[in-house]
Amino acid sequence: MKSPWPIKPVLALATFGVMITLPQYIPQWYNWRIYEWAAAPAVLDFQPRTQAERPLEEEMERLKPDTASLKRDESKIADTAGAMEAFYASLLRTERQQGGAVTRVLHYGDSPVTADLITADVRNFLQQRFGDAGHGTYLIAKPWAWYGHRGLDVSAEGWTMNPATLKGEKDGRYGLGGVSFTGSVGAWSRIRLKRDGHTTLKVEYFGQPEGGEVTIDSGEIHIGTLDTALPEAAAVEQSFDIPAEATEFTIRVTRGRARLFGVEFRKAGTGVVYDSIGLNGTWAGVLASHMNGGHWMEELRLAKPNLVVINYGTNESGYRNYIETGYPKDMKEILRRVKTAVPESSVLVMSPMDRGAREGGGTIGTMPLLPQLVAVQSKLAAENGCAFFNTFQAMGGPGTMGRWYMAEPRLVSADFIHPLPSGARIVGTLLYNALMDGYNAYKQRLLRQTMAAAKQETKGQRP
Repeated sequence: MKSPWPIKPVLALATFGVMITLPQYIPQWYNWRIYEWAAAPAVLDFQPRTQAERPLEEEMERLKPDTASLKRDESKIADTAGAMEAFYASLLRTERQQGGAVTRVLHYGDSPVTADLITADVRNFLQQRFGDAGHGTYLIAKPWAWYGHRGLDVSAEGWTMNPATLKGEKDGRYGLGGVSFTGSVGAWSRIRLKRDGHTTLKVEYFGQPEGGEVTIDSGEIHIGTLDTALPEAAAVEQSFDIPAEATEFTIRVTRGRARLFGVEFRKAGTGVVYDSIGLNGTWAGVLASHMNGGHWMEELRLAKPNLVVINYGTNESGYRNYIETGYPKDMKEILRRVKTAVPESSVLVMSPMDRGAREGGGTIGTMPLLPQLVAVQSKLAAENGCAFFNTFQAMGGPGTMGRWYMAEPRLVSADFIHPLPSGARIVGTLLYNALMDGYNAYKQRLLRQTMAAAKQETKGQRP
């Protein structure tokens, strides 16, 4: 007798059911879970949301993990040495629009920063308040498929790409952004801006005796020609005026071989530039030893930052030996290089986010070594005269990624490491609020000092 049910579809559905069920009960398969059965009751008990009077704020509160027990100090920047004073002073000049003051931040980080997560939101918040002085640094091409910045895009062909993580350049020169691009005649990049208003395009390159020629065009408009040949090898940058309405630029090698690093887009007037400098899969040792120290320090000097953020630790958090021995040494070298190159700049060590890991019972906890790494970072920052932001505690502490993964909608991907855009915005908001808390406290101190000085002066003038 022929079955009333079609055999193949039934088998397919049964197989699918087994596939999504077994990982719930087999620990070795936890990372392959594609459905959380624990969330089923919440789906069945779904209640539609009412119209919110403050939709954005209420959505952020809904997505944000429970931080009711979080101490207020844990969401602030630790800065007993006044390391952030230079940054706050620059922000104040920018806010007052003094002499075209521009405040520039270099934010170094790993894969989330590579995708401009967290950094894009901080950039947006700062530029909304203090003014938009341009997008900042952007690489010549995509060294990783997920490299990207909000508001920009690039297509390219013909480049040999060497990121500092792989030590592809024997001389250790990778520019400000940590990636070197070498191209012969015909290599090209096309960079598109979603918004106009930029008036300056700066090309960062490596000049050398055998350097080639590069042309920069915007549609039919020729922006300029760059000769990368120099008598002696050196990191150089050259600026070109661009029409404010231009949004697409083609950079092409037209003679010989050229070695480029990145471009920088700037606008006229005061404001903030927030550079997102991410290296996929990176760790502290890359800035400390893979990159030529003298070269990177010269790049920092050319950039003239007011704040340098060092935001590593996620990839290091699984290696106890490195955390206890190699990591402190590498971080000290990074901080030494930055403070030597730009002693007038503030330096902020930013801890990694929580990193989730499956535990024996199937729950999502925190990588065991992560709190230890964060403690080491805090100690190193204090010992080297730097500020410290404890991202891990500010976002909720141990188990946060587990809560984020179970949230609706999810705030982190299935690896419990990389935040989704909504999760990244939470972290970006936490960092921005911490920066503004410090900045407002700085202005209050200045006001008290001014009032005290005025009072003293008045007192001295009395007969």
